[in-house]
Amino acid sequence: MTLFDKVQPFLVLLSILIGLVLAQAVWFSDVASTIIVPLLGMMLYATFLPLPLKRFGRVLRNFKVTLASLLVNFLWTPVFAWGLGAVFLQGSPDLRVGLLMLMVTPCTDWYLVFTGVAGGDVALATALLPLNLILQILLLPAYLFIFAETLVELNPIQLLESMVWVLLVPLFLAIVSRQFVFWWKGNIWFEQTIAKITVVQVISLNLAIIAIFASEGSTLLQRPELLFLLFVPVSLFFVTNFLLAQWVGRCLRFSYEELACFSCTTLARNSPLSLAIAVSTFPHRPLIALTLIIGPLIELPIMVFISQLLLRIRRQKE
Repeated sequence: MTLFDKVQPFLVLLSILIGLVLAQAVWFSDVASTIIVPLLGMMLYATFLPLPLKRFGRVLRNFKVTLASLLVNFLWTPVFAWGLGAVFLQGSPDLRVGLLMLMVTPCTDWYLVFTGVAGGDVALATALLPLNLILQILLLPAYLFIFAETLVELNPIQLLESMVWVLLVPLFLAIVSRQFVFWWKGNIWFEQTIAKITVVQVISLNLAIIAIFASEGSTLLQRPELLFLLFVPVSLFFVTNFLLAQWVGRCLRFSYEELACFSCTTLARNSPLSLAIAVSTFPHRPLIALTLIIGPLIELPIMVFISQLLLRIRRQKE
């Protein structure tokens, strides 16, 4: 992991604390609400810029892992996430929607780190990345209308506008910027300097978290017990999907490298993308966005543990 990867959980906690303190200043709270979406747009631009969008050949060559990961991520997980919310968060519709948005968007960054730590097939994981990204952008609105329409009011026009401005515009700008840099500086220069984009991504995300908690921190302080309710369904998701990945891997006879890749891509979640949509689509329901911030704080230590558990499984097979 890079230094920013290692300290990210602590930066998130620090950003939450700073936001809660700034929430006491009414003038800053009013200003903060206006800068959340631009900050998240900048973060997603920095996220999309390094994405390798020309590696679908590797995905097509490994049909078993690709098909299995798509079925788990985009068919099983949405239904399972809805069920977890229905069982554990019955009286909290906003937390249910936040949990659903967290779970139905596969990760497009951290899972590569954990795949590498676990000794998995990083090349295959990288090839799956653009496919996961495109599908979650296309399917997220469908998931919301299928599973969340009875929980919160959904405005199709507002949702579409959010998808365009928060996701598609940064994605388009990232693709254009990438091609321009290739033409101007060349591929080698791009690969050597792209790591610096991580700094912009992390800074933008944490500034957005500060702004969210500064503008909506009072909601959290009034009902802190709701956030503790998230621990059980989020943890149960990781335990269940890890066991499911092991079972699928045995049935399809994955190699260890394929199994580690499959486990990480079906476990790690992409909360920044969902967070951007939640803030823009549900500006008057802050608990949805807060759920998407708290979720990764539970996820990160679990993924660290799972990567070490996968290494232990490899040693047992050798």
